[in-house]
Amino acid sequence: MKKHKKRKHFLHITQNKRDRIESLLDNGAKQCEIAKILKVDKSTISRELKRKRKNGRYDADAAEHKALVKRGNSKYQGMKIEANKELKKMIADGLKAKRSPDEIAGRMKVEKINPRIGANTIYKWLYSAFGQRYCKYLCTQRWRRKPRTKSKTGRHIIPNMIRIEALPKGAVNRTRYGHYETDTFVSPRKSGARTSGAVSCEKKSKLVLGRKIPDMRPESMKRAMKSIKSKVNMKTTIMDRGIENTRHEDWGVAAYCCDPSSPWQKPLVEGTIGLLRRWFWPKGTNLSKVSGREFRENIQIINNKYRKSLRYRSALEVAEKHGILKSLTGEVAFH
Repeated sequence: MKKHKKRKHFLHITQNKRDRIESLLDNGAKQCEIAKILKVDKSTISRELKRKRKNGRYDADAAEHKALVKRGNSKYQGMKIEANKELKKMIADGLKAKRSPDEIAGRMKVEKINPRIGANTIYKWLYSAFGQRYCKYLCTQRWRRKPRTKSKTGRHIIPNMIRIEALPKGAVNRTRYGHYETDTFVSPRKSGARTSGAVSCEKKSKLVLGRKIPDMRPESMKRAMKSIKSKVNMKTTIMDRGIENTRHEDWGVAAYCCDPSSPWQKPLVEGTIGLLRRWFWPKGTNLSKVSGREFRENIQIINNKYRKSLRYRSALEVAEKHGILKSLTGEVAFH
């Protein structure tokens, strides 16, 4: 097997070496002699003398200034996007359609669009002076990411509960469909409203199902879960120990309780609620002022987002393909 030659490291000429070049030239030294003294290739000296001149002669200070200017202008944040108008327009249209940078970059890879860029490149462009006007289309609408904080959950006691350790192995197996995670998000207490949102997520397809509920009473949660179950094939669901889940035995589906204060045991629904919060209803939103139509449409947007974990397909595409929906109408959110 033929061995490749190790590539030599490239080093820029420094100010000190430029001063030595100017001094050696003043003493009548030739280019090959200067290259030997500085231990560089003679072509390096030739290019340096050709490009870095002032008033017809080599000047070390002028050469250093020109080099710094050229290096500073060689690259800038987002230059790959700014240099391609079609690429820039495609990214801008994707952001306006509520696509995240990861969705846009991942879909480009799936569809083999060239030139292709990564999500980090899009974020760098957005955080630069060229792309900041498009940051308003991000779910956070921030110029920089917000530091993460640990979530806190209360502890409740559920009668006749089945602990998560009893969950069948099939619910953990990623090749099987019909296993869900369920949780709720509420209006702020200071608003006086009791309207909440019940959300269930299918673990394999990431399909999101939701319904507004007038309050957190167990009866309201029971009606919401029965309505959700009527739309999809649901075998099991994981829930927390909130008081709204007291009547889980009447849901018509096997429900398993997480350990106390352990939201990481249902990460999909926790992340989905966080996604809904970031995109549409930040903490402090009074859900009683959110119409049923808006609730459905926003959940539909989430179901149509291209997900990296689904190979940049949408949850709705995967759900329809594997028969998770009882009807193929695409209606996966409720009044």
